[in-house]
Amino acid sequence: MSATPIHLLLIEDNALHRRLIQQLLKADTQLRCDVEAVERLDTGLMRLAQGNVDLVLLDLVLPDSQELETLWRVRLVAPQVPVVILTSLDDVKLAARAVESGAYDYLVKSHLKGASLGRAVRYTLARARARGGEWDSPMFRLAQQQFLKAAQYMNLDDNVRQRLLFPQRAQMVSFPFLRDDHSQVETVFGYRVQHVLTMGPTKGGIRYHQDVTLGEVAALATWMTWKCALMRLPFGGAKGGVRVDPTALSSSELQRLTRRYTTEIIEMIGPDKDIPAPDLGTDEQVMAWVMDTYSQQMGHAVPTVVTGKPVVLGGSLGRKEATGRGLVYLIEASAAHLGLELAGSTAVVQGFGNVGSHAARFLAELGVKIIAVGDVSTALHRHEGLSVEALEAHVAQHRVLGGFPDAEPIGNKELLELDCDILVLAALQNQVTVENAADINCRLLAEGANGPTMLEADDILHERGIFVLPDILGNAGGVTVSYFEWVQGMQNLTWTLDEINGRLKAILLDAFQRTLRRAQAERIDMRTAALIEGVSRVTEAKLLRGVFP
Repeated sequence: MSATPIHLLLIEDNALHRRLIQQLLKADTQLRCDVEAVERLDTGLMRLAQGNVDLVLLDLVLPDSQELETLWRVRLVAPQVPVVILTSLDDVKLAARAVESGAYDYLVKSHLKGASLGRAVRYTLARARARGGEWDSPMFRLAQQQFLKAAQYMNLDDNVRQRLLFPQRAQMVSFPFLRDDHSQVETVFGYRVQHVLTMGPTKGGIRYHQDVTLGEVAALATWMTWKCALMRLPFGGAKGGVRVDPTALSSSELQRLTRRYTTEIIEMIGPDKDIPAPDLGTDEQVMAWVMDTYSQQMGHAVPTVVTGKPVVLGGSLGRKEATGRGLVYLIEASAAHLGLELAGSTAVVQGFGNVGSHAARFLAELGVKIIAVGDVSTALHRHEGLSVEALEAHVAQHRVLGGFPDAEPIGNKELLELDCDILVLAALQNQVTVENAADINCRLLAEGANGPTMLEADDILHERGIFVLPDILGNAGGVTVSYFEWVQGMQNLTWTLDEINGRLKAILLDAFQRTLRRAQAERIDMRTAALIEGVSRVTEAKLLRGVFP
């Protein structure tokens, strides 16, 4: 029990409900709280403006405000104060929209019990505190809100819901590495997060980027859990990262950094424990260094400790292009569902790294006209269509799209709002927001990146009839072929490229059809349907395994 009382603000106009809530909180022996009650929203907002409120218990229907407007007004005045909804409105869609809008929990008064109320308060405060500092990340907040929305729709058991909100294990390290002149030692921060260990070994990439945080890595690990479950792979989700700009490092510096990072997390990883793979800022060479460092410590070669490594070291054929290829398999399936003829259709591709460039090439092979592409350096538009081969040749020589001739440079905003049939998001997170969702002009939005669409934007796109192929489905090709690589390594055998691509397509299309059927049957968007598919599988496994001890 905390020695300092928690200050709760209860905004509730029903006197009977106020007394009941206060009595339930007072009876909770694990809570020490002061409850201040007001009857009107305007009074509550004035009190919030004065500060010193740890949590708001909010009725949505008040004399001076109704439903979600009530929550929005509270969030506007005090965006950092966590809110738990206490309402008589037993409406799953309203509950989903409430957690989308930032509510930490949604409790229906007719189902209210002292245990559930006290636990909601305690866990909300714990989550709010955990979101501070390293955990605080727009990506992690997005991942949690997406999960909570799905949990509301599926009426997820509260014990499981609380367990899955945060990763099971997280390691944060700081470590030095020598620069090339050997007179400078640079210290950087690294992370490895394992979201769920229930499903088997954990699986997830390692990214090198100057903006990597614990919260970002936790979000990516969470999404990886749902992705693996949706694909029915025997993995839980994991992710790792180092906060560094890899483009500012020489090859020898990158090798020293990688080997030291591997040594720092070596107790967490292993073929039966946690299997890293490439991600943003890393590649098959980095995986080779991770494998070699781990193998040196074990005293023998352990190729199955990583996936996405060179084929000569036990890597799989088709792994490098797997995410882009898988995305295009799913675009084909989505187009068939929409009645969109791919040959002669138009596409815009944001991001021209490994995923975006391969997606553009495979789309072009299907007869799709690529009218615009973009990367960190520029965005390019050509109404008559761009040559993917010429773009790839330019990037191979110059590393970026900037300076490419025979195309009109445009801004990223213009790129996203171009009129096209297919918009591929293969860059970074938070690209489609509530501000620009109404200006997106495509029939099919395919997510190759992680978290490129904000939750509030999903509703706008859904209402406008834009078909969204969500990230945990759209970019699952990479982890699926990583699974194939792991299986081949564990069994000391190899598959042909045709076998790999055939298995990849079958798994992805099965997941697509399951997601589509659920979306249509429950009249929900594809992202929520995909999340429910993944969360349901993890929930079943958790309930079967039980709680130890």
